[in-house]
Amino acid sequence: MARASIGSATPISSSFHRLKKLSNSSPPLHVTFRRHLNTSCATTMSDGKAPHPSLQVTGGARHKFLSAFKSLHNPYNPYPIVSGNRHIETIFAAFFRDVPDLRLRRECLRTKDDGSIALDWVSGDDRSLPPDSPLLILLPGLTGGSDDSYVRHMLLRARSRGWRVVVFNSRGCGDSPVTTPQFYSASFLGDMYEVVAHVSNRYPAANLYAVGWSLGANILVRYLGQESHSCLLSGAVSLCNPFNLVIADEDFHKGFNNVYDKALANSLRKIFKKHALLFEDMEGEFNISLAANAKTVREFDDGLTRVSFGFKSVDDYYSNSSSSDSITNVCTPLLCIQAANDPIAPARGIPRKDIEENSNCMLIVTPKGGHLGWVAGPDAPRGCPWTDPHVMDFLEYIEHDKSTSAACASNQETMNNGVTERFQHLEV
Repeated sequence: MARASIGSATPISSSFHRLKKLSNSSPPLHVTFRRHLNTSCATTMSDGKAPHPSLQVTGGARHKFLSAFKSLHNPYNPYPIVSGNRHIETIFAAFFRDVPDLRLRRECLRTKDDGSIALDWVSGDDRSLPPDSPLLILLPGLTGGSDDSYVRHMLLRARSRGWRVVVFNSRGCGDSPVTTPQFYSASFLGDMYEVVAHVSNRYPAANLYAVGWSLGANILVRYLGQESHSCLLSGAVSLCNPFNLVIADEDFHKGFNNVYDKALANSLRKIFKKHALLFEDMEGEFNISLAANAKTVREFDDGLTRVSFGFKSVDDYYSNSSSSDSITNVCTPLLCIQAANDPIAPARGIPRKDIEENSNCMLIVTPKGGHLGWVAGPDAPRGCPWTDPHVMDFLEYIEHDKSTSAACASNQETMNNGVTERFQHLEV
């Protein structure tokens, strides 16, 4: 059975017994929201209550979107024992969270450079949903795909609300085919552009949204920043985003984090070895042997990734691929949710100042959650992450706002046309 990923890691449960001795300090943070874009300064949610003090809620858009949320007034109650340690929670969610059973229909999208992307749609939705149903693109974490539990839970929840959902499996991920000697990276946005354009052309009447986790969140936020005012997405959510890859890399080599590093490197090696023949004749700075035998993500990036995408060093690649630099340019409604004790996406890497100064961005930081964990809420411990209902609250609020605005614009146009026709009639 498919399991959740550390974005997505290979099994590391053999190290589970070591975790009880580890402590996890998680300093608290701060937050608030609001509803309509044209209201003054609301500080409560739709039920009239303020966010619970256990949550840190901040961001320039907190007053715009606060009333979108139905249950942020409840305390963040991590599940006992499991959430007592950030590493235990991370591993528990990865290997013991339920994986919803859904039938998916795969579409292989050929890119302009002859690469391949696997898009997984819910089977039958093309016939059962109207063409204007809101469309949600899901971007899993590093080496993750549509079989991961956190992806499946989000897909199931959105689908139950009448949303059309598609999982964007990057090159080589989720058993996606690799047809050229190039994978994907934190820096590369070409595939994201093609996926958004493709689904937009297929469903032109639908509003588009996206949710990204971990590395997928980093790619999503970079896309939002680069597209800025031209972005085709109506709203987006970033979860467990490492934001600053230099800081994330520093922490990746500390203590128990080495276990995640080795597990992810193992996942990358497996994907690479499936397609090793494509890379046999690569010349220049490529170090194929280093990539094929990488013991860490950094070694894999040094041997293959940074060379494929034109960076002079791994540090150059990380520093120029961090989504923390993109926040100031984001013009799309964006919700960021982070865990203060995330071992892979360090809280100190969150670009708080830029989020606070951007009127389109909102940040929620939970006191615990680990990485892709959030074993809390009514569905804990094996059900969906704590984040899922809040993600849908936000997305449905944006969609309602978009639909209302479109209806008002249509009514106004109808009225204007009617007035014009009357004047034309008088002139005759």
